[in-house]
Amino acid sequence: MSESLTFRLLRYISASAETLNFTRAAEHVFVAQSSLSHQIGKLEDNIDVIIFDRLQNGLKVTPAGRIVIDYAENTLRDWEQTLAMAKAVQRNEIPPLRLGFSSFVNAKLLENFRAAYARMFPGCLIQLLSNDPLLCLQKLTSRALDCAILPLPVDSSLFSVQQIAQSPLVVCMRLDDVLADRALLDLREVAQRISVFRDPELDPAAHSRLAEMFAEVGFPIHIVCSARTPSEIQWMVKERYGLALIDQLLPLEPGLVTRPIAGIHWTVDTAFIHTSKAAHVAIPFIERFFQQAWLNPNECKRPRSDPHSQQLELLG
Repeated sequence: MSESLTFRLLRYISASAETLNFTRAAEHVFVAQSSLSHQIGKLEDNIDVIIFDRLQNGLKVTPAGRIVIDYAENTLRDWEQTLAMAKAVQRNEIPPLRLGFSSFVNAKLLENFRAAYARMFPGCLIQLLSNDPLLCLQKLTSRALDCAILPLPVDSSLFSVQQIAQSPLVVCMRLDDVLADRALLDLREVAQRISVFRDPELDPAAHSRLAEMFAEVGFPIHIVCSARTPSEIQWMVKERYGLALIDQLLPLEPGLVTRPIAGIHWTVDTAFIHTSKAAHVAIPFIERFFQQAWLNPNECKRPRSDPHSQQLELLG
């Protein structure tokens, strides 16, 4: 298909799909109607696919034609974005990328994203802002940030949300805890002891999701200690305020250990979030990069058999 579809012909197809009329489509792309309809017809013959049914009062897109039209529109959009980025790089006009993140996001993700961004856009700056997820989302809405890397859940009806990482959620405890020598924990033994989590006022979505997860397995939650950062959570555990659920990939402070819960597959999910692709010229390229990394986990540097490997170096 691609050998037959030039950018000019892609524009003819897109304009015809938009107007459902060859005459109006020809006016949009500044070409004679006879030339436009002839070239689309010639393409249909070459690929043996009818893109448009010709009706007395215009055109109708065929089911097979919708696939070709989607290809045309996506390709044209990618080309326009690529051209805009190339011109911006050439003119040294790419503004700093204002990236928000939560302290609960694995630092390795940020490190590898920075390296990847530098490879994509040499010399283009990233301005980081660490904040609570709720405040990061507010800054995205007010356009004080271009994008953010935050823990899920995030309301996808308000933001563009693309998951980029996932790792197990495990129980954090002291090394001298009576359960520390267990390879797996029984939820019935630890559910009431899990009392430390993120501040619900600063990350209400995460707290609501935690309550849902406990309810799904038939246990109420007993969170009585709230923290703003992972280090505060670990401090509370060390000071015997209770056990905590944390990302398995977070670095542990001395004296602490993590253990998985038998039969429970809770995860920490992380996403790339923005409000509009127009917010920064680099955002469409970042989305494509994250999509490729998420769909091709075998490109990670560590072997998949390592339980830490699947997302630790997702961006590597």
